[in-house]
Amino acid sequence: MSATADHAEERTNPAIKLGFEPGQVVQEIGYDDDVEQELREGIEAAIGQELVDEDYDDVADAVVLWFREDDGDLTDALVDAIGLIEDGGAVWLLTPKTGRDGYVEPSDINEAAQTAGLSQTKSINAGKDWSGSRLVTPKAAKSGKR
Repeated sequence: MSATADHAEERTNPAIKLGFEPGQVVQEIGYDDDVEQELREGIEAAIGQELVDEDYDDVADAVVLWFREDDGDLTDALVDAIGLIEDGGAVWLLTPKTGRDGYVEPSDINEAAQTAGLSQTKSINAGKDWSGSRLVTPKAAKSGKR
């Protein structure tokens, strides 16, 4: 019965698919009024607190990076995000879906992630207009979460 309840929660809270857990500190970068509010609220519900913003001055357990094609250099953004997380933490790169303003080619995401020293471990549908890619350092990908 709890497996069914878990599946029901995944359907009602999209953040559960991302693996966020209570007590985690999640830093959000690239917030704008076009982001998927339901996903943001779901992450906050999953971790039991608000997302911290770009001014947060400590390390986070994970980073949510909203990135659009015209936001600058994706590799630089990913390198910056890596510096904000604990060893073994994940960067959730959220980009507009195909055909939406700011769409980023999957090949560009893959190239930027590799250049930044990250491996993609999971892709998700992050809402009506956004797709998500879970990126981790190779060490974290091999050993699982620390």
